Amino acid sequence: MILSVNNITKSFGEKQVLNGISFSAESGKAVGILGRNGAGKTTLIRIIMDVFGADSGEVYLDGNPINKQKIRIGYLPEERGLYPKHKIMEQLVYFASLQGIDKKTAINNANALFNRLNIEEYKNRRLDTLSKGNQQKVQLIATLITNPDLIILDEPFSGLDPVNASLLKDLVKDLIKDGKLVLFSSHQMNYIEEFCNEILILNGGKIVLGGAIKDIKRSYARNIIEITTENSTAIADFLNTSQHNFIKRVIVNEDNITVTLTDENFKDKLMENLSQLGNSIDGFAVKEPSLNEIFVSYTEGQI
Repeated sequence: MILSVNNITKSFGEKQVLNGISFSAESGKAVGILGRNGAGKTTLIRIIMDVFGADSGEVYLDGNPINKQKIRIGYLPEERGLYPKHKIMEQLVYFASLQGIDKKTAINNANALFNRLNIEEYKNRRLDTLSKGNQQKVQLIATLITNPDLIILDEPFSGLDPVNASLLKDLVKDLIKDGKLVLFSSHQMNYIEEFCNEILILNGGKIVLGGAIKDIKRSYARNIIEITTENSTAIADFLNTSQHNFIKRVIVNEDNITVTLTDENFKDKLMENLSQLGNSIDGFAVKEPSLNEIFVSYTEGQI
C-alpha cells in the first residue's frame, strides 16, 4: 500500500499554510513529519484524513482517492479526544461503531490492547480517574481498536514515563513490522530516528528537507571524527603536534576526543597515526549530525 500526497496547497483566508506539499509513504515503514509549531503539520494530517479538503492537489492510496469504506485510518491526536467523565470501554466501543466495527469485535480488539499496554484493570473506569500516561494509552487504544491500515501518530509519547514509553515503542514497532503504513509526528527527535526510515521537514508551508534519514546524514561533511579512549589527554597532546597538519581542531571531553580534519579523505591517515599508540583506542567513528541539529538548521528561520 502506497500513500501519495501530490502538490497539496491550502490557505485559510490570506494565509497560505501549505504550498506544494508532495511525498509518498508505503506499508511497513514510518515517515516522520517534522516542523515547528505552526509549520502546517496538523493541516497536512487533516487533509490526508479528509477532515477538510485541500485547495489543490491530491491524496491517493495505491493510485486512487482514499475510500473510507474500505480503508480504515487510526489517528492519535496530540490533544486527547475522549470523554473524561465516561467509562472507558463504553466509549471505545462507541467510537469503533462509528467506523463500522461491531460490538463483539471492538471489545475483543480493545481487550487485547488493554492487555498489551498493561491497563486491563482500568477498562471500566472513568477516563478522568487515570493518570496522564494511562489516559494516553487509552487514547492509543481508541486509535488502534479498528485495526487500521493507515496510522497517524501525533506526539504519541506525551506524558509517558520511561517504562510506559518502552511498552508503546514495542507496540509501534510491531505495527510497522505487521505492514501498517505509519505517519509519525513528534518534536522528540530520538523517537523519530528510532521508528522512521524517512522524514520530511516543513517550514513556511513547504517541505524544506525530505528523504531517508541515513542519506540526509551522509550528505553532511564527514570530516569530524569521534574517538573513545581512556587516555584522552595523552592522545590529544599527540594529535596536537605539528606533524599532524591535516587536523584542524582537537576537543577533549572526558573519555571522548572530537577531531576535525581539514578534509574527510584524511580519515585513514588519522587512523594510521593513532595505530602507533597501540590498544589505547576504544572507538573511532565519523560524528554525524543529530536529527535535532538538522531540524534546527532547517527551521530556525521564518515559519
